[in-house]
Amino acid sequence: MAVAAPLLGALARARGRVEPGAPFAEFIWFRCGGRAEMLFQPADIADLASVLARLPAEVPVFAVGVGSNLIVRDGGVPGLSVRLPKAFAGVTVEGEIVRAGGAAPGIAVAHAARDAGLSGLEFLRGIPGTAGGAVAMNAGAYGREVADILVDATLVLRDGGVETWEAARFGFAYRHAGVPEGAVIVEARFRGVPGERGRIAAEMERIAAEREASQPLRQRTGGSTFKNPPGPRRAWELVDAAGCRGLRIGHAQVSDKHANFLLNLGGATAAEIEALGEEVRARVLATTGVALEWEIRRVGVPQCG
Repeated sequence: MAVAAPLLGALARARGRVEPGAPFAEFIWFRCGGRAEMLFQPADIADLASVLARLPAEVPVFAVGVGSNLIVRDGGVPGLSVRLPKAFAGVTVEGEIVRAGGAAPGIAVAHAARDAGLSGLEFLRGIPGTAGGAVAMNAGAYGREVADILVDATLVLRDGGVETWEAARFGFAYRHAGVPEGAVIVEARFRGVPGERGRIAAEMERIAAEREASQPLRQRTGGSTFKNPPGPRRAWELVDAAGCRGLRIGHAQVSDKHANFLLNLGGATAAEIEALGEEVRARVLATTGVALEWEIRRVGVPQCG
């Protein structure tokens, strides 16, 4: 897609990396999908704030991490896509507080807490995305979620303003956080509880082993596809009940190992993966009466023609 002049103008003095037409398939977990009109990796917070302040309000901004829970439609993402580079991936410990850059992997945050003898963050070992992404979707696993441990997070807002929000301001709900449209989470602080390092390490090892045994981690996937609905039955159980385990559309398949995971078998388009998810939703609704909600985020526009 051609890059709009207002977007080029806003980036004229950017100090970070600017890449028009960057392919999302190079880094998101499904390894397919369209391109960014413009992908920007800011040098630092000031660089990001300056660009967003200059960017016309009508230009959309999309924040992306490692794309572990994301479908990018084949027509690509218009506007500015922001991906925080390694400069935003630092993790430090200050007493009982773990400070993480927005690009820090969840596993790095968990390891830092373990090394400092802080418990309560072990579940982040099972979160495949970044700290910023975890806050943005209130990620959770193994009975815990980000809302339980977040102290505050720093955001660069769509207008270039920089604010630090206490956890309560996000209005957390199941797999939801009230992050303003176009904002980018650049840092988060999490609170741990002093604990015994051996027990913390053992819990992290248990989580790692359980994920390895139950999830298709070594395939092209997008993590949990659907949110667990209210009630006792989990999403994967409903998908199984509808007979969808192993179901295929083109080169996209429902995992045989875990029915709440979709796979790119190689050569799948984003359209095939999304269509498969919608077919699963339709079959689950017809079979069980439950309307599953997507947990995977779907962004961008369909391929024309």
